[in-house]
Parts: sequence; C-alpha cells; structure tokens
Amino acid sequence: MEQFQKLWSDGGWMMWPLGAAAVAGLAVVVWKLIGLHLIAARTRRVLGEVHALLTERRVEEAIALARQSNTPLGRILAAGYARRDEGTERVLKAIENEGLIELALLERGLVWLATVSNVAPLMGFLGTVLGMIEAFQAIELAGEVEATLVAAGIKVALITTAAGLTIAIPINIAHNYFVSRIDRLVLDMEESAQKMIDALHATEIPAAAD
Repeated sequence: MEQFQKLWSDGGWMMWPLGAAAVAGLAVVVWKLIGLHLIAARTRRVLGEVHALLTERRVEEAIALARQSNTPLGRILAAGYARRDEGTERVLKAIENEGLIELALLERGLVWLATVSNVAPLMGFLGTVLGMIEAFQAIELAGEVEATLVAAGIKVALITTAAGLTIAIPINIAHNYFVSRIDRLVLDMEESAQKMIDALHATEIPAAAD
C-alpha cells in the first residue's frame, strides 16, 4: 500500500485523471458482467423451452413463453409474431428492426470501455511528455546534466506511461470479451427467430391447402 501511495505521489497530477479513468472503466466492467450474465442465463433457459415448442409447431405457446421471459429474445420473437398476418417479409423486417434495438441495448456501456482503453494510454503518454519537459527544464536551470536533476522528471514519465497501459490492457480485454459474448447471444436469437419463421411457414402451408 505504501509503495502504491509513493508511485501515485511520484506520478504527479496526471495520476488523478488516470485514476478516474480506471474507476470509470472498472465500474462499467462490473455493470456489464452482472447485466450480461443475468441476460444470458435467462436467455439460455428460455431458448431451450422455446425451441422445443417451436419444433412441435406450438408457435403461440412459444411466443407467450418468450413474452413472459422479459428477455431480448422474447421481445424479438414477439415483434415478428405480431406481423405474422402480413407475410414473411414483414415478419423478417420486424425481427430485424427489433433486433437492432436490442443489440443497441446490449452494447450500452461498451463505448465507455472503448474510450477508456484508447484514452488511458494517451494520458500516460501525455504524462511522459510532461515528465520529460520537467527533466529538461531542470537541466536548463542547472546549466549542467546530472542524474539527480533529471531523475524526477523521467520517473514521472515512466510511471504515467505504465499506469496508462496498466489501465488500458485489461479494459480492452474486457471490451472484446463483452463483444464476443453479445455476438453469441445475437446468434442464439437469430436461430430462434429463424425457427419461429419456419414454424409459421409450416402452419401456413396446411391452411393454404385447405
């Protein structure tokens, strides 16, 4: 703890915006971890039940179950089913539109993670530049080069650079993890939507034959 406090102090004022970026990034990571875990758990549970009902062509029961689940999957299927009397093209369009809305909701917060992972190294490099300026100013004032004169400025430069990279690397990893997890959810929802369309089409064929 004492070593951390010393590094913070030696890093200069640039450590404060870096610290704020770290706290903001961590808060978003925790929020997204909890939110996506809950959504994924509910979606996986509903997916199995909905797929079983759709396989048996029990479309109305599947949609009722999806609506009650309060999941992105449920809202997408409900949006498509509401257009079932307007033809397959309208069903697909409704699913696509609702899917874009749900995707935007799932991706909330990711822009903040991307921002932190991009800005933190830049702030660290800014601290590097400021530290080097401080070192050269010390040399200019002293009129000679001594290790003790430039050590403080170089230390600031190294600390802020390390801090920026330390923040950016895990945040960037978390951002990519969330993107991949959302992509998997989207694929599962697309599969369910296609199953619903197939089930609707299968029920329309006997009706048309009659």
